[in-house]
Amino acid sequence: MARKPNTIDEYLAALSADKRAALEKLRRAIKAAAPKATECISYQVPTFRLNGRMLVSFGAAAKHCAFYPGAVPVATLKVKLKQYETSTGTIRFPPDKPLPVALVRKLVKARIAEHERRRGNSK
Repeated sequence: MARKPNTIDEYLAALSADKRAALEKLRRAIKAAAPKATECISYQVPTFRLNGRMLVSFGAAAKHCAFYPGAVPVATLKVKLKQYETSTGTIRFPPDKPLPVALVRKLVKARIAEHERRRGNSK
């Protein structure tokens, strides 16, 4: 990317067609799972925020795409993620095999539940 993107659309426009398609599918799934979340660019990657807090992010690297739902959702759904390369809070996948919508929904819902638990504990 020649210049830093200001929007998710700008970020996606700079990608190859296969990565753009995979990440647009991911973006739609996130929006469906968290319709009240807002989009932004944070740390130079597409991010969704909910109630002022970072919810999830995603991005593209040289040879893969990545989804960043956080450590708790990745640990909670580790059995369903066994076919993907994961690390703390990150799921990597090839652009030609995007994450299934149902799995993205579960990860996003797990992240929302984590936020709600934390908010409840801070009151």
